[in-house]
Amino acid sequence: MLKEFREFALKGNVVDMAVGIIIGAAFTTIVTSLVNDVLMPPIGVLLGGVDFSNYFLPLTMGEAPASLDAAKAAGMPVLAYGRFINAIINFTIVAFALFMVIRQMNRLKERIAKGEAPAPSAPPRQEVLLEEIRDLLKTRG
Repeated sequence: MLKEFREFALKGNVVDMAVGIIIGAAFTTIVTSLVNDVLMPPIGVLLGGVDFSNYFLPLTMGEAPASLDAAKAAGMPVLAYGRFINAIINFTIVAFALFMVIRQMNRLKERIAKGEAPAPSAPPRQEVLLEEIRDLLKTRG
């Protein structure tokens, strides 16, 4: 059973999936920062200082706290629809970024299939000189 588990765990698909999950987690952090720190502040300014993450609807009667954090600290049940709006924006950005990457990969695959692959770059000058020296030595000896 241990041998079978080792074979399963070391298959290429499992390792690829693990790498994808790790990179996805790192990408999530980047996207969260992009949305919260770069995109939302200008949108908030355009909408008159609106911060979506602090929009909530208290589910109990009485005085509503000034912020979502205060409501949660008081143990008040709330609908945090502002955070839901932020989650939708996060999803849209991730989906668009993934779409752009896959789109470029598909274009490259099409170019390769048509034989339009990018031409390989010229070898470095040192390599060319070494090839010339090699060829000269072959002709001499």
